[in-house]
This record gives sequence, structure tokens and C-alpha cells, in this order.
Amino acid sequence: MHKKAAPPPSQVPDRASIPQGACPYVPPDTASPASSSASAAEAAPPPAKEGFLSRLNPLNNMFMTLSNERAETQTQDLPLSREQSTIPKGDGSLWEYPSPQQMYNAMLRKGYTDTPVDAVESMVSVHNFLNEGAWAEIMGWERRFSRGLSEGYKVCAKGEENANQALGTEDPFDTTTWTDKDIPPPKLLRFTGRPTEPTPKSQILQWAGWAWPSKYSSPPPFDRHDWFVQRCDEKGCAEVRYVIDYYEGEPEPTGEPVFFLDVRPAIDGPRSAAERAVRWGTDVWWKASGGVVREVRKAEAARKKSEEEVAANSRQYN
Repeated sequence: MHKKAAPPPSQVPDRASIPQGACPYVPPDTASPASSSASAAEAAPPPAKEGFLSRLNPLNNMFMTLSNERAETQTQDLPLSREQSTIPKGDGSLWEYPSPQQMYNAMLRKGYTDTPVDAVESMVSVHNFLNEGAWAEIMGWERRFSRGLSEGYKVCAKGEENANQALGTEDPFDTTTWTDKDIPPPKLLRFTGRPTEPTPKSQILQWAGWAWPSKYSSPPPFDRHDWFVQRCDEKGCAEVRYVIDYYEGEPEPTGEPVFFLDVRPAIDGPRSAAERAVRWGTDVWWKASGGVVREVRKAEAARKKSEEEVAANSRQYN
């Protein structure tokens, strides 16, 4: 689980601070006949929703098309441009995030009428930020295990603190660089939001918090997503499902919101279970067994040996 401090939002009220449904949504240019008929059936505006529900991002289970036109009741203009993500789609293009105007129109159509229009831009910014962070975590898993468990073990053997050095990556949250030239980088094929279906891990953590509140107590995740990623190796490509739990932490002293993302492969088979066990187990063993101390001693021994060799060579020529 990794901490993500979002860029400072300009005017995000408490009720709009958590962008539930933080997944990149790309509305198609034209809706399918089925979706068009469904939209016609749902043309009547839903009743207004107040309070907590206004905090939810309506980009989950939303309509197939999103208007980029100004709403009739809108009090100020919103940007119409859409930001491009760094997340590749199955066809090689990049996912795009919704514009603030599309976000606001979606909220109105879903009945979230009490979120101030001047908070929408900040909500979109945080929404995009979370998605980039989630993809960075997925890239970390793929860099370790795309070539198999044995190669992944070699990368993970010295714990998380040394994994990036083994991978040749300076920035663990780099989403644009793929150092393996023999296999293509991963791609996000599709995604789904499941905020009402807690993951087994999040439930276990909540039970642990109930049993040992002083050690494990924490609020439940405010959202859960499943992302389906294409992983390729020398033998071909396969689909890997990742689960993502989104947690909100205490804000920074400067006011920036803080989020914790718990990203891991779903246990859909023995390989994904083994990947999680290898990454977690090697890190725990490295720390518990004094891996850092061993490395320091090894470095000291190598330095001492080098000094002795230099001294021996110096005596030989003298």
C-alpha cells in the first residue's frame, strides 16, 4: 500500500473531496443502438441527491455518452478539454480522462446536484492523479513478474528498497518507461468500479482493526476497482486482473488530500497468488533477516579485500 499526496486542490469542499470511481472513462463518439434506447428510457431526470452521495464520482456505471455542452443551470463555464493519460489501451492509443464539463454533466444526469460547480475541476484533477498512481503501481508489478516467477524472485530477493536498482528504474512511479526491449509493455484493456463489493483483504483489515484497534484501526476503503491488464511475454499475451482499494488518509498540514492505494493482482489462479507471496515474502524476509546489515558487511569485506590487494601490489613493486 503506497501513499499518494494529491496536488493541492483549489476549492474542493469536504463533500467533494473523495473522487469515488477513480477510473479513466472514455465515452465513445457514438452510442450503440442499445445504449441509445436505454438513454431515451432514462431521459427523465432523477431526483436530486444530497449529502454524502454528492462525494461520489458518477463515472462508474454511467451513461454511454457524455455531453460537453454547458448545463442550463450551470453558474460558470467549465473547461471542455480532456487530458490524455499515460495509460495505453489495447489498441496502443492512450486513455483519455473526461473534461470537467463532462464530469459535471454526468453528475447532473445521475442526480448529484449539490456538488458546487467550482469544485469540479479539482475533482477531475484528483481523479486523474489517482489513476496515474494506480497505473504506476501496476507497472511496478508488471516490471517484476511479466517474465515469470523466477525472474520476479530475482528482482524481489533483496526487498522493495533494492528492487528498482535491480530493474534499472530510478523512478518507481514512472508510467512511461518500459526497460524490457524484448516484450511489449502492459496495456489496460478495460476496468470496472465495484465500490459496494469490498475485497477480502480490505475486510480482513477491518476485522483486524476491530480486534486490535490500536494497531490496525483504519477507515474502510472508499472505493474498489478491478482493472484488466494485458501482459505479454515470449509465449504470447494473457489477461491479468488487478484489484485496487482506495483509502483516504489524514490531509497534509498544508491541506493537500492524502490517499493510499493498495494495488495487487487478483488471486484468480496459482500464479497471481505466488506473485503476491513472492513480493511480500521476500520483502519481509529481507528486513527480518537483516538484509541491509549483510549488504553492509559484504561491502566492507569487499572494500577491505580491495585495500589489501592494493597494499600487496604496492609492496611487490617496492
